[in-house]
Amino acid sequence: MKRLNYVFFIVFLLFIPLTDANAYMVKYKEDFYKLYHVHYQQYPDDCIENIYWLEKAVQADFCNPLFISSKLETEKEWEKYRYLFQMHLNLKLIEQHLRLGRTYDKKAIVFYDAPWKDEYLRNLEKTLSCYKAGLYYWQEAKVWYEKANTSSFNFLTLTGYQNWEDERERIFTGELNYEKILNREISRVEKNIEELKSMESKY
Repeated sequence: MKRLNYVFFIVFLLFIPLTDANAYMVKYKEDFYKLYHVHYQQYPDDCIENIYWLEKAVQADFCNPLFISSKLETEKEWEKYRYLFQMHLNLKLIEQHLRLGRTYDKKAIVFYDAPWKDEYLRNLEKTLSCYKAGLYYWQEAKVWYEKANTSSFNFLTLTGYQNWEDERERIFTGELNYEKILNREISRVEKNIEELKSMESKY
């Protein structure tokens, strides 16, 4: 009898759902954005993970405004929120590509780098790829910035998303210009690549 009860107990356990009672589906922009995080010391895998979640956020739908972190009162606020969020996501993608590129970057080329030039070249190609990807996201960020910066929003500030508003304002004033930063870095990396390619492996 005890054995039979034990068998029934095991069968019962097999039919208990394995999902956590508090689990929820990651579906909306806001959900994916919550998975993005920056460590004090960020390794390439951390950057790649963040890029993945931010890309997912860019592609996902917005959740119902009832469930976002700061209350919105009007449809106009909801419209601006969407533009600012898309702008912010693209700016974060630029930051992550810069971080990732810098892990492979070699700031300066010196004569004794010759024996390892092939390895340095492979790393600099990765760096160049990251920085050029950043330019794409800058163009995307500017599209959403322009939508959020139209005259129809002149007297509308989303105080619950002040950091996004600050980013928009910094783009407007020219204080935040990733295109300038990225082009400068791309030119430097391309110059370093050419210098390495012309170097003889004699040391």
